[in-house]
Amino acid sequence: MAKPKVASDWLSGCAGCHMSLLDIDERIIALTELIDLRATPITDLKEPDEDGVDVGILEGCINNTYNEEVAKRMRERCKILVALGDCAVFGGVPAMRNFSGAGEALKRAYIETESTDSEGKVPSDPELCKPTRVKAISEVVHVDVFVPGCPPSADVIFYVLSELAQGRMPELKGNMLDWH
Repeated sequence: MAKPKVASDWLSGCAGCHMSLLDIDERIIALTELIDLRATPITDLKEPDEDGVDVGILEGCINNTYNEEVAKRMRERCKILVALGDCAVFGGVPAMRNFSGAGEALKRAYIETESTDSEGKVPSDPELCKPTRVKAISEVVHVDVFVPGCPPSADVIFYVLSELAQGRMPELKGNMLDWH
């Protein structure tokens, strides 16, 4: 039996969930005996296989049009989609921007900050993606597995991936989410 293919990507966030994935340490070797780790932000392959993967993992929230494209591409190319971390599951800290709006946040970041020179302006170029209201991944595409945490612990990530690799849907409940 072929090992399930797994791909991951990050959207808007701090990348802490992928760092927590790396915190699996030597267990990552055991995991790669169960799965075929394909595209990830921490490998050379950056997009999920065109012919699809079994498990897609997305970390971070959706806060611009490019993030929406990445989430839709991952959903189209995977059988099971995992939302990894609070940003992916709820919108996380970046969703605080929704209280003031993208325009005000960009104005503060590029014009009003203490370190901005007098010529500061918000970048505008056709090559740049358009900011949107910050959303959890499930507000844009169907999510099969939700793994909250900021970031989720390495133990929880290992458990989720091990279960999926063995054809089981992980059950996250009780104090399991408090593993550290």
